[in-house]
Amino acid sequence: MKIAITVIAAILLLASTASFAYTEGVPAWVKNNAGWWADGIIAESEFISGIEFLIKDGIIVVPPTTISSETSEGVPAWVKNNAGWWADGTITDGEFVNGIQHLIKTGLISVASNNETTQMISEKPKNTDSKLISLEAELEKCSEIKVGYKRIDCEKPLKKAITLYKYKTNAEKFELGPINYYWFGVGSEGNDFEIRPSGQAILSIRMLAENTSSEITAMHCTSPSICSYDVWDGSKAFKYSGMDFTSGEIVLNPGDTREFNILFGPNIGYGGTEFKYDPSKTYYFRINENFGNTNILLELE
Repeated sequence: MKIAITVIAAILLLASTASFAYTEGVPAWVKNNAGWWADGIIAESEFISGIEFLIKDGIIVVPPTTISSETSEGVPAWVKNNAGWWADGTITDGEFVNGIQHLIKTGLISVASNNETTQMISEKPKNTDSKLISLEAELEKCSEIKVGYKRIDCEKPLKKAITLYKYKTNAEKFELGPINYYWFGVGSEGNDFEIRPSGQAILSIRMLAENTSSEITAMHCTSPSICSYDVWDGSKAFKYSGMDFTSGEIVLNPGDTREFNILFGPNIGYGGTEFKYDPSKTYYFRINENFGNTNILLELE
């Protein structure tokens, strides 16, 4: 709590002495806050509360952002990485703002900007699924909580339950030992395939993993060359360009779930490969864990 107060106090002090003639991007002094969070000095909830304050006060200007039905159980690892890289000057203001937009889109940040910079539009479709309606109603009640970290604590388990329910009722299931993998297929949210103007093929994979066992289980991907997940065209294995495994693993406690993303595209080194698309070939997303393996057909037409 003392750290949180210190952070907010520092923000307010800097805010009182800085000029805020910003039409886009993020003031450089906010990098301290991002760096502290990336380094683990302040908690995720404190970071989110601080960002909400900065957006509402017009200090961080975020382009119009639509809130979708996509949910997230927490801030993705890549957003935290972005915060550290931005604090170090490795990425631009725009790239950092992209991460903030993702947090708004998935409901982790709830703001209504004074200058209407952020556009809050619900895209939640109407449904007749009583269980889903009940879960969403409980989630809606969390929005009445004004304190940022308390609202997050209320929302997190419900968003997780909604995500799991949607996967279980609509996605294809692949059972591998203690882990059930759920996937909606190419063309669904987070599962995109495109050929860029440069000719570079880009494939995004998003899945949900559920530990159905009574033991702690880990999924493994430490580097492009040592990863249990790749794409296969019948003759060549394509290694990832980006993923959100933490320290090379995703550890799941009994009954726990985790949504994860893997990107295939440019060669990033470390034993990686450039993803290339040949319409005459058939592609598979391969899982080759120590507890099981399978090939999942990718329809990339």
